[in-house]
Amino acid sequence: MKRSLLIRPGDLNAFFGLMLDNVTQLVILSGILIGVFGFPKELVFHRIIPGSVVGVLIGDLVYSFMAIRLARKTGRTDVTAMPLGIDTISLFAFSFGIIGPAYLATKNAEAAWQIATAAIVVVGLVKITLSFLAPFLRRFVPRAGLLGPIAAVAILLIGFFPSLKAFHQPIVGFLSLVIILAGFIGRVRMPFGFPAAFTGVVVGVAVYYSLSAAGLIVPEMKTASEAGWAMAVPWPTPGFLKGLPELGPYLALALPFALVIVIGGVDVCESAAAGGDEYNTRDIVLTDGISTVITGLCGGVLQTTPYIGHPAYKDMGAGAGYTLATGLFVGLGGMLGYLAWIVNLIPEAAVAPILIFIGLEILAQAFSATPKSHHKAVAIAFLPAIAYLVLIQISSAVNSAGGSLEKMTGEAAVTVHTVTILANGFIISSMLWAGSLSMIIDHRFKAAAGFLGIAGIASSFGLIHSPFPDGRLLLPWSADGSVPILFTSAYLLSAGLLLAMDRLPAYPRRDPPA
Repeated sequence: MKRSLLIRPGDLNAFFGLMLDNVTQLVILSGILIGVFGFPKELVFHRIIPGSVVGVLIGDLVYSFMAIRLARKTGRTDVTAMPLGIDTISLFAFSFGIIGPAYLATKNAEAAWQIATAAIVVVGLVKITLSFLAPFLRRFVPRAGLLGPIAAVAILLIGFFPSLKAFHQPIVGFLSLVIILAGFIGRVRMPFGFPAAFTGVVVGVAVYYSLSAAGLIVPEMKTASEAGWAMAVPWPTPGFLKGLPELGPYLALALPFALVIVIGGVDVCESAAAGGDEYNTRDIVLTDGISTVITGLCGGVLQTTPYIGHPAYKDMGAGAGYTLATGLFVGLGGMLGYLAWIVNLIPEAAVAPILIFIGLEILAQAFSATPKSHHKAVAIAFLPAIAYLVLIQISSAVNSAGGSLEKMTGEAAVTVHTVTILANGFIISSMLWAGSLSMIIDHRFKAAAGFLGIAGIASSFGLIHSPFPDGRLLLPWSADGSVPILFTSAYLLSAGLLLAMDRLPAYPRRDPPA
């Protein structure tokens, strides 16, 4: 076993990318809980955040071991560990849909925290159960169906939102972005051999503080500056049991995210396999489920997820060292209290370009690793993700103005309602749409009908196309059952049409030129 399999030069770049991604989620969480809902700072910084990073510590350490084991098994020296971190999408959903509303309903921060930890434990248990079904998804879903949703998330969410930070402070963001793109994509060697990610961030930070000192830009205000250095070691407690009796109203929101993460885990395993690293899908998802359960037991309110940045980190030349370092840095930092202080020093515009590069790299891989004949299937997976992006922006604008999506009227209400339906469950619907179109392209109409049939069943319970802004589940015969019945009928009729086409003659398929 060569030492280079554990720690490689590219691990430093990858560490900055993965570490900064995770700590940014903690800053967002503290901003929402304290700034929006008025949670006590002591509870957030010394109990919720330390508990939420335990899963990152455990998950990344296990993934590092998996990479070393894969390298030993294959005899290869270019294995890259699968990254794991805090799930961004459910961060917003759980903050605004569970812990915040629970606090407003109970007027008790401790009780709301316990309800949220109970939700995390239940979600983790569901992911553990579903992990044993994960290998079957990779076997039956075509690559376009697996990589399409990942590419959509990468460019539309991971790439788009950081670009807003870069444009908010363009001098800082653009200089950092040019350095990172030149280093990673242009293969330009940085002065003195410094890593491109490190160089880009350092230049961005230096420019930011120089402009701030000159009064040319307004410094960012961050809640995390009040965190201090207080040590807070999270230990597993039965506190979540007190939240279980009150969890009922929030389960319909929490459970779909367990399935979304499982499917996302399958997707990232396919992405890693396309890059040459064949991980056991069940083990990847199972580890994430276990780390999520432990997070909830230790007081965390955020679930973990296998990150979709494997292709980018592999392109950086990373091995297993970057996940090992991230797990230790984030896990110990949350406990010792230095994470909030560090993140408060780094402007978002300086680190955003790292995420932009990751989004570009994953998008490129989705097309290069998929047969050319299936590129349109990859593309159709973007439509539900676009709706999700639009919904986030609309919700943010309406909430900032003191309004509510559910109170909108007229044509605007109809548009928002339609966008909401298309956006909810977008990872699942993206996979099913791309899978069905792949089968249509291959003239496998029965298989294509099967994907649409599954979509019909999923829509009947709001697993996809939920009519509610928070994406919660529902029963098809409930008061709001007209939407699921409508979409279930549409999918099943479309599936029936494909089955009828299976009996029709077809022109020979013409693949695009190589």
